[in-house]
Amino acid sequence: MFARKFLQKASGGQKAPPPPRGCLIKEDLDPHIVTHCGIPSTASLLAFDPIQCLLAVGTLDGRIKVIGGDNIEAILASPKQLPFKNLEFIENQGFLVSISNENEIQVWDLDLRQIASSLHWESNITAFSILHGTGYMYVGDEYGMVSVLKYNVDEGKLVQLPYYVPADALAEAAGLSSPIDYPIVGLLSQPSSRGTRLLIAFSNGLLFLWDASEDRVVVVRGNKDLPVEGKTVGESLEASHDELSDLELDGKEISSLCWASADGSVLAVGYVDGDILFWDFSDGQKGKPSNHAVKLQLSSAEKRLPVIVMHWCLDVSRKNHGGKLFIYGGDIIGSDEVLTMLGLDWSSGMGSLKCVGRVDLTLSGSFADMVLSPIASSRQSGMFLFLLTNPGQLQAYDDISLASLMSQKENNISVSPLPYPMVVPTMEPNMTVATFAALNVNDKTSLALSEIVLAAKSRTPRTPSGESAQWPLTGGVPGHLDDYKLERLYLAGYQDGSVRIWDATYPCLSLLYALEPKVNGIDITGVDAPVTAFSFCSKTSCLAVGSECGMVRLFKLVGHKSGGTLEVVTNTDKQAHRLSQEDGPQWLAAYSFLSSPVGTLRFVQSTRRLVVGFKCGKVAMLDIGAPSIVFVTDSLSDTGSPIKSLYAKSSSAPSGSISGPTDHNSINSEAHEDLILCAMTKDGQTILFDGNTGKILASCLRPLKNPTAICMHIIEDCYANSEMPSDKSTENPSGKEKHDNKSHTINASESHLPDGEQNAVTETRLVDQRFANSLFLMCSEDALRLYSLKSQGSLESILEINLPRSCCWMGTLKKDEKECAVVLLYRTGHIEIRSFPDLEVVGESSLLSLLRWNFKPNMEKTVCSDDFGHVILVNGCEVAILSFLSRANGFRIPESLPLLHDKVLAAAADATFSHFPAHKKNHDGAPKFLVGIIKGLRSSNEQKVDKVQDFSHLGNIFSNPPYLKPSTTGGDDEKIVELNIDDIEIDEPLTVLPSTEKDKKEKKDKRSDKERLFDGASSDAHPKTRTVDEIKAKYRKAGETSAIASQAKDKLLERGEKLERISQRTAELQDNAENFASMAHELAKQMEKRKWWNI
Repeated sequence: MFARKFLQKASGGQKAPPPPRGCLIKEDLDPHIVTHCGIPSTASLLAFDPIQCLLAVGTLDGRIKVIGGDNIEAILASPKQLPFKNLEFIENQGFLVSISNENEIQVWDLDLRQIASSLHWESNITAFSILHGTGYMYVGDEYGMVSVLKYNVDEGKLVQLPYYVPADALAEAAGLSSPIDYPIVGLLSQPSSRGTRLLIAFSNGLLFLWDASEDRVVVVRGNKDLPVEGKTVGESLEASHDELSDLELDGKEISSLCWASADGSVLAVGYVDGDILFWDFSDGQKGKPSNHAVKLQLSSAEKRLPVIVMHWCLDVSRKNHGGKLFIYGGDIIGSDEVLTMLGLDWSSGMGSLKCVGRVDLTLSGSFADMVLSPIASSRQSGMFLFLLTNPGQLQAYDDISLASLMSQKENNISVSPLPYPMVVPTMEPNMTVATFAALNVNDKTSLALSEIVLAAKSRTPRTPSGESAQWPLTGGVPGHLDDYKLERLYLAGYQDGSVRIWDATYPCLSLLYALEPKVNGIDITGVDAPVTAFSFCSKTSCLAVGSECGMVRLFKLVGHKSGGTLEVVTNTDKQAHRLSQEDGPQWLAAYSFLSSPVGTLRFVQSTRRLVVGFKCGKVAMLDIGAPSIVFVTDSLSDTGSPIKSLYAKSSSAPSGSISGPTDHNSINSEAHEDLILCAMTKDGQTILFDGNTGKILASCLRPLKNPTAICMHIIEDCYANSEMPSDKSTENPSGKEKHDNKSHTINASESHLPDGEQNAVTETRLVDQRFANSLFLMCSEDALRLYSLKSQGSLESILEINLPRSCCWMGTLKKDEKECAVVLLYRTGHIEIRSFPDLEVVGESSLLSLLRWNFKPNMEKTVCSDDFGHVILVNGCEVAILSFLSRANGFRIPESLPLLHDKVLAAAADATFSHFPAHKKNHDGAPKFLVGIIKGLRSSNEQKVDKVQDFSHLGNIFSNPPYLKPSTTGGDDEKIVELNIDDIEIDEPLTVLPSTEKDKKEKKDKRSDKERLFDGASSDAHPKTRTVDEIKAKYRKAGETSAIASQAKDKLLERGEKLERISQRTAELQDNAENFASMAHELAKQMEKRKWWNI
């Protein structure tokens, strides 16, 4: 149908064959993410690897953002769009563990950026913890069970180990008659315990310290039946201590907890009612059953917020008897949302705990999460607090600034946190427009720009966060390719009039230039107005920037001399200002002659001209060689509809004749070049006019009923293989021949002649010849329309497609250097790809499925694309580059991707830990980066020791169930006999037959029953008796509590019967033995009286 209705030649009636377009098929498509920048607005969790210096951010939609240094970022997407409730690194091993709301435990391989292994947990996971420095994981569930998992790196599998914490053992230690059926809300490995001791917290307030090496409970705290000993202290410095005799532990629900000492002797526990209790675990070795605690309250109000999150930072100067406690929550309901930092001291013991300072950090948004960790790098060192607030705002505080806040609180000083240095800032100021510019790597101008870029990269700081305070993250290894050439630029304009330019050659974008709106000493009105339009000319490296106030600024990125002149062109005059600029892009000119916002800009490739379309419906032509205004048209629409698209058609200039805006010698040769402009307004009206005079040549389309036009694209050379009737004698396709054939049309002198019939014929013939092989594709909110040019400059509709949804943006795709399809973005977030020539749908996707985004108003203003299937989108603080073509790999992935896991650093850290005592004695002799590793992993001597613990013994502990560990005593040949009552068979009576004494050297099968009975009586082997806990572990069965009790009762009765029968058999054996001994004694006496010959 499309072929039958295709356009007919303007000068003849013959039907033309379908254009030789490179049609796109479904197999050519592969929508995927190339790169992602920024913190997602749905961020909710933080995790940190202090050795690799990587930060992970979990979201509510199943994504994980991994952040390092040098603009290194990566996005990981879970198969299901579900929130994460736990996120933690397997430290220094290149793996990240996440737990979804459906209890799916996922292990992410950071090298491959994908899930390495996953395990679905049957029950609801309520607590999770990874033993630092190992792959061992503790999992606590809603039924009070604690299990142990391990990720096997060699096999790439996450497995559940046989070990677990017996619930009945915990209940027995707490003095309860039945297992604890409350959820576990916290699991913490006790520092300095070599991983064998685990703190288990139940929601009902019970706290247990479990020793896995001994399979027993060491300490119990929070038991309501035990008296509470201790004090109550307020947050104020003058608060007095009150007795805790009235504290009710019954029903006191735990909401958060953390260790408050380096050796695990003090535990800070936050409760739902707003209280904070410091529990003393220093008597864990003694096993003293007590409830010694100190209560702290942030507010004396009756109703307080729950203590949501707590983190502890040790104060080295207080020698493990104090530090800083960071708290979110616990304050009065209705108070301002703050993060509280308390300075605590108990140098005289837990009973003397007091608050020595308090600072409330104001949050920039609602609290999401925080993480506290030491960092050591060439950039920063010390303890850092990373704070995450909604929506997607990440900040950092260093220990120096926090200490100054604490020490000088009375001076009311304020310390600003370090904001996360966005690779591509989108907020504050807001991004208003963006464009994606592809460069010809073999062009001389592009090569020169590449050299400038390489020099600029060497001078650009690693992060744009400032000179005095830099962002502390340094993780990851940047990608590097030897054959670097600048291939793409990403340009963004902002609300304050500034412009930023990035190198987008590789997935890791790098900032090249930041063009500020103002120049020192030069005051230009409206220069700081929001940016509304861009146009970049790769041939001349010129950048045109349009603004909300109607100003057009012109910059040149390369090829200029030091200094220069800025020329300001207005309706009445032209002023020149001397610039003292030396490096970077040069500001050449500023045009300010209309107060209407600039809607669109386009360079004319073969001339030094710039076309400007305004929102008032006017079009202007600017000369950028000798800065001037060539013409300004009246409004092209009767209703003043804004200009949405501009297209310039001129004869091609010879190779090498393209000149920059400062080449004044070439003005005369290009001033009279034929140029036709095509403009489309928002109401769909399309006008062709002379690019030299502004005279309207043809009004091709009438306005649409609904002014919903989005853009227009002209597809050139649709009939490159077809012969035009007027070109039969000229088959040379060179641009020079075409230029000669069209030399008779409008020139500068003819443009001033009065309109006449001959001039009108010439004008329409010019239009027909220029656009004869072209198709006009117009996209509106509700339809796609394809037009061909008929004779006398009118457009004929050859195809119209009604769109299923409201469209807001259109881009084009090329295959084999020819347009093959269009990409449509709908306001619902759906994405369609329609192929030429019939514009049928060949592929569909959505922002939600690709990026987990929802469409937001005005998102289309910052959407941009190139012709090779790459589309850049902005959503809040996020920027993403999508690729739609399967065989397009312009970003050279995966070679150009940065590495998230630094294996060299990991090996150095492992070597440092294994030889830590040597480094401890002589730090000056160690390499700097190894000293930095040690320094960063230590905030005190106690913390340093904990980091280098040996966990190799945990394999033997966790490879067996509790109470069934292999014995470490005895030699290899010693056989250990285990006593099992159930294995004793006593159904048949044992018969003991007397016999005469035999020779000790007689064979075993010829021995008497008596000798067989007493065989092995002299052996040293003894049965191994079992403890009560071992018997429980052996015969413990799953089921309801009542069923378990019934089974235990039946078992005990059965065992009692067996023991009674064994006792009877033992008595019988004893009687038989006595009879035998008596008989043997009598026989011996008789034999003594007999002579040998009587025998």
